[in-house]
Amino acid sequence: MISNSVEDTVSIGSRVAKRLKRGDVVALIGELGSGKTVFTKGIAKGLGVKDSRYVNSPSFVIIKEYKGKIPLYHFDLYRLEKPHLLDSLNYEEYFYGNGATVIEWADKIRELLPKRYLEVKLSVIGENKRRIKLTSHCEEGAKRLTKQSKSRLLRTSCAQ
Repeated sequence: MISNSVEDTVSIGSRVAKRLKRGDVVALIGELGSGKTVFTKGIAKGLGVKDSRYVNSPSFVIIKEYKGKIPLYHFDLYRLEKPHLLDSLNYEEYFYGNGATVIEWADKIRELLPKRYLEVKLSVIGENKRRIKLTSHCEEGAKRLTKQSKSRLLRTSCAQ
């Protein structure tokens, strides 16, 4: 799908969030400036995080937690040099925990991702335009994401 503005990207993230459940992981992949943090703001908004507009990149702390309908765990791995450094954060408690986890720069830890996650690839295609591709890495997730959507917005493909 195509986002024509920051507002579009927030809206798409918010619609995805309305289908997330506890224990879901959203893996964001894209170049610097592609909209990963903006998409995360949308997820925060959709999960009912108060003041979701203040969600920002936790680049210097790796993870931030936000309270919403379910907790939101926001990882930013931009500065992560080696995946094993996440071990000291007990990352699995978040990935398999009581909230939804969003991971910016998830391609850096692909081997640590759970078997079931939603991959969101963001690409810059213009000054304000972004291409957003959703791929569910589990059949159940694809069904849940497409079930309530009458538009083609949340069509996903599954990979085992």
